Amino acid sequence: MRSRRWMTFLGFGLLAVGLIAPVRGQAPKLSGTILVDGSSTVFPITEAMAEEFQKRHPGVKVTVGISGTGGGFKKFCRGETDISDASRPIKPSEVELCRQNGIDYIELPVAFDGLAVVVNPRNTWATCMTVQELKKVWEPEAQGRITRWNQVRPDWPNEEIHLYGPGTDSGTYDYFTEAIVGKEHSSRGDYMASEDDNVLVQGVASDRLALGFFGVAYYEQNKDKLKLVAVDNGKGCVQPTFETVMNGTYQPLSRPIFIYVSKKAVERPEVRAFVEFYLTPSNARSLVREVGYIPLTDEVYRLALRRFQRRVYGSVFGGHGSQVGVSLKDLLLREQAEKNP
Repeated sequence: MRSRRWMTFLGFGLLAVGLIAPVRGQAPKLSGTILVDGSSTVFPITEAMAEEFQKRHPGVKVTVGISGTGGGFKKFCRGETDISDASRPIKPSEVELCRQNGIDYIELPVAFDGLAVVVNPRNTWATCMTVQELKKVWEPEAQGRITRWNQVRPDWPNEEIHLYGPGTDSGTYDYFTEAIVGKEHSSRGDYMASEDDNVLVQGVASDRLALGFFGVAYYEQNKDKLKLVAVDNGKGCVQPTFETVMNGTYQPLSRPIFIYVSKKAVERPEVRAFVEFYLTPSNARSLVREVGYIPLTDEVYRLALRRFQRRVYGSVFGGHGSQVGVSLKDLLLREQAEKNP
């Protein structure tokens, strides 16, 4: 009897420390590496999600790179990454590259973002700019011609204007040019460009004559070094805040941001678990806010999660790239109705 008790006790002990196989039906521990690259705007959200997910699943390693939205899609559509961070919807040339390489994907919105227009704190004049004034500065025709602040407004200083903005591989660049200039990927070329928003922050923070733009989260993280410029779209000067981005009054520089997951990656349990963790409303609300972005509504997160779990491939934007003033809820509900009449 004593021997039998000892063997029973030993069996429980070995099971507790993992030295004998778990019972049938017990979920296996997740392991593997998930490769993410793309937008520097989406990077802080995905990095935060990765850190929290890895605490719960230490056998999984999530690596997150910054190649810009365009650079990320190039890697993704060549099959080099599992997930692509994107600060705009996929555009036709990228859809074609993915098609050529047999890469199917699921597009998933993860947050709202406002594009912050910023100057140096020592700038005392540019507190608000109209959409037309921003266009006047950034359109292709401005290159070599609009070079001083008083050319934007006569009562502003007769001093040089130094421009800072994302590089041409950036989805933020694409969205800004679509919203302000009126044509995606169209702007003057004589500005300080970087795919890394931290480089732009440092540039504007050290240059009294600077004018720049990037995702509002980078302003929030560096508000002691920067000064916001309100934007007037004809309805008054509005700054990007949680409320103005969420309620749509900060226009035209409010937008949704995304992750794209490849069909091949979805087959792996660690990728499925990570994406479901990412889109769970309670996780998304807390972590998106924590890094300075605006969460989607719980309903939109649930619609996105359903889109992922039902493996709905493609883009609700039709693969046409940046689009201004869209409703994610309307697009997702319309797609759901079309696929489930």
